[in-house]
Amino acid sequence: MKAIKMLVAGLLALMPALAMAQNPAAQGMGVMGQVIFFAGFILIFYFLIWRPQSKRAKEHKALMSGLNKGDEVVTSGGVAGKITKVTDDFIVVEVADNVEIKVQKVAVAAALPKGTLKDI
Repeated sequence: MKAIKMLVAGLLALMPALAMAQNPAAQGMGVMGQVIFFAGFILIFYFLIWRPQSKRAKEHKALMSGLNKGDEVVTSGGVAGKITKVTDDFIVVEVADNVEIKVQKVAVAAALPKGTLKDI
């Protein structure tokens, strides 16, 4: 009786191996499948995260380098005004008559079309 129990236990232990041997699709991806999966993951990461972020950074850098006196801008804090002075790292923005604030160039979120501030 003990020998039969051991034989049954051994067969049950070998069952998954026998099932995989009969069905090659159940063995997993293999090395090539893992490489393709990893490459697909890298492509998804590149197109959904890295590429759009670098594109936005490039556009913001072009915006900062193109700021000139007289441009109307909105800062990342939501302050809208007209540029009265431009230096290397800072700009002076007139937000009301005779009210000027100094703002870092990197804080500029967008440049507005001319005449936008008069319509507000």
